[in-house]
Amino acid sequence: MLNLSLNSTQSEIDQALEHESSDATTEKNPATSPQIKLSGLHMTTDEFKNKFNGAVGKYRLNGLSITRLNMKESSEQGTGTFEYVFNDELRLVGAVNADESIQEVRLYGTGDTRKPTGGIFMTAIATLILTTNSEYTYNDAQDVIQDIGLLDRDVNQSDFDGATVRNGFEYRFSVQDHEHSTFEITVAK
Repeated sequence: MLNLSLNSTQSEIDQALEHESSDATTEKNPATSPQIKLSGLHMTTDEFKNKFNGAVGKYRLNGLSITRLNMKESSEQGTGTFEYVFNDELRLVGAVNADESIQEVRLYGTGDTRKPTGGIFMTAIATLILTTNSEYTYNDAQDVIQDIGLLDRDVNQSDFDGATVRNGFEYRFSVQDHEHSTFEITVAK
């Protein structure tokens, strides 16, 4: 698992994601097989962007559309990373396997965790859940958020770490300090 904060430099983020994605295994080599079985989250970055934007459009989640993912390739085994900055307080970072499938995605939120955010971070979390589970409705995404524990009345906003596993994916939300929160989707182990 990556341990990054929003104060991490881009170089630190790239190095951490490159190291983590270089450890991931792929099921088939795209160069030798006409039928690629994608590993990780079972979608390419283009498919991810289209599914994410599809959920944004379907549920009218204004302000969250992804226009273009900033891709960075690693010299190690064809792995890479991508990033999208929604605004100064919310960004998306992911790791890509050698088979061009997404291994994991993370949302990084900044701002005082004790103050209302206007809902964009929670909306982005729900959208990511919908993106990885095409059969889910918005209510299903809310159920995942509930299972993580984010909607509980007694949530400790300064020290929270909750997770749930659904359909082979682990969904985790954690608060590093009063200014930094992370939501991640990884393959469940």
